Formats: sequence, C-alpha cells, structure tokens
Amino acid sequence: MAKIKICGLKRLEDIEIANKYKPDYVGFVFADSKRKVTHDLASEMKQNLDSSIKSVGVFVDEDIDEIIRLYEDGTIDIAQLHGLEDEDYIKRLKQKSNYQLEIINAIEMSDEKDLKEYDNSLADYLLLDSGKGSGKTFDWRLIRKDLNKEFFLAGGLNAENIAEAIEEFDPYAVDLSSSVETDGYKDELKIKKVMEAVND
Repeated sequence: MAKIKICGLKRLEDIEIANKYKPDYVGFVFADSKRKVTHDLASEMKQNLDSSIKSVGVFVDEDIDEIIRLYEDGTIDIAQLHGLEDEDYIKRLKQKSNYQLEIINAIEMSDEKDLKEYDNSLADYLLLDSGKGSGKTFDWRLIRKDLNKEFFLAGGLNAENIAEAIEEFDPYAVDLSSSVETDGYKDELKIKKVMEAVND
C-alpha cells in the first residue's frame, strides 16, 4: 500500500489533524512559498507531531549546513530538494549527515526528462511532479515502469484520482498539498477523504 505525505503544514492545528489521521509523512516548507515556515515554528510543530509520522523538510537550493542543522536538532527526518541541486550537492549533504539523512529529489516531469539519469543517484527517493506546488497533474505516461528508485507521486492528486494513480503506477508514496486545502489552509475533511481513498 502506498504511503501518504501531506505537505505544507504551517499551523499547530495542521499537526493536530495529522496526528488524528496518521499520514506517513508531513512536509514543512522552508523555501519561499505561501506555506513557508520558520525554523522555530517547524521545531514546535515537530515536537507536537506523533512520533510515528516522519517530517520532511522542503528546500530549494538551501545552504547544506542549514539542512544539517534542522536534521541534527530533530526538526526534520528527511530532506526534499526542489531546486537545481545536482548529484555533487546530494553527495555533500549525505556526507555531512554521515549518510544518515534520507533525501527525496524532486523532478519536474516533462517530455524532455529522461529518468534514467537518476538510476544511480545517491538520493533515496525521487518525487515526480508537474512543478513546484503547481497543483496540476503531469502526463502520467511519462513514468517509466522500470524505475530503479522508489518514487513519490505528486501534482494534482486528490480523493477522486488518487486510487487510480496508485493502482496504475504503484508509487512508494503519494504527496498532496493544495488539494487538501480550503482557502490556503489544510482542510480536515479533505484529508480524511484522501486517507480513506488510499486505505480502502
């Protein structure tokens, strides 16, 4: 069964919802975004998060030492990279964490993207998306059936299409953000419907 990540939590109320419905991962966005959170707020949210849920820090070309600081103080368990971070950057991030920090490398999917180039990446997972928080699906036919990496599927997923996506592509995890929001805030009912759709 696919794991579930709810991204872009920015309030303690969001943590209460997560603790109630138990997604496998929650995402804290540290990159410039309407969902951006401070180190202090993320730390407070993590302290209130159920210990069974892993926290993912979302970054765009962040200073490696800042990511390591958030990892070492326990604010994040995993780093998700959404910028121009190359394999050398990933290697340095791995080395600085003594190869303990798991890394999700986000890939903006298009006809030109050849996923084979990531087969030997040091990243632990890929995240296949239509763009940074676009909320739109990409052409799912671009997903290779023989991917070497476990992947998170993101972009435009909601309670109506998520079961189909999981059945067809068997992703390691599905990643949702804007589709479980109302007026820019996480919506408990929408999260409940997604959790039910995945777990049925």
